[in-house]
Amino acid sequence: MDSDLVEAVTRLKAVFEKRSIPVVFGVASKDLLDDVKKHVRLPGRYKSFLLGANPVNVHTATPVERIQLFRAEDIVREQVGFSLDDNLNPRKDDAWRKSWVVIGRSSLLGDPYFLDTAKLDAEGDCPVYTAMSGTDRWDPNLAASSFVQFLLILAAAMEVAEGFGDADVGVDDEEVFREALAPKIRPIDPAAFRAGHWT
Repeated sequence: MDSDLVEAVTRLKAVFEKRSIPVVFGVASKDLLDDVKKHVRLPGRYKSFLLGANPVNVHTATPVERIQLFRAEDIVREQVGFSLDDNLNPRKDDAWRKSWVVIGRSSLLGDPYFLDTAKLDAEGDCPVYTAMSGTDRWDPNLAASSFVQFLLILAAAMEVAEGFGDADVGVDDEEVFREALAPKIRPIDPAAFRAGHWT
């Protein structure tokens, strides 16, 4: 993993530890990832993440969102229903783009979080989007300008959420949380801040 990715993973692990939320990161084998790459495109930085910090059991927890990151072993299976059919062939006439790779899901709403591999940058990274499930078409909303920034935003959200406890929160608490999170997101990823998914 490069230094930016190491920093993002370290920050995310630290906030799980600080909040005493169980989490398991492992390592994915090169052979497994070679098999995954037969079905979906894995950008270099995301592949490096799976090799060094495979999210075996990673569920973020905030008052407004809970996100499960998928482990390498489940990535291809999670594409089924979005971009692949049961035989792992690309779906025909589907609004889901071939360049989108699902990496996680909202545990609250079922919405996918996905990489757009058509927008690969020089570091081998790409933006992360989310879209509302259960609609006639997929309308992507920027969650982060890169996978590294996505991890940093998850860590920041988990840090802000610490002050809210584990009890169910109401609409007013959600608004307070979003207002507290906004100034944390702006320096991490101004484009994601403007897109408004987190705030």
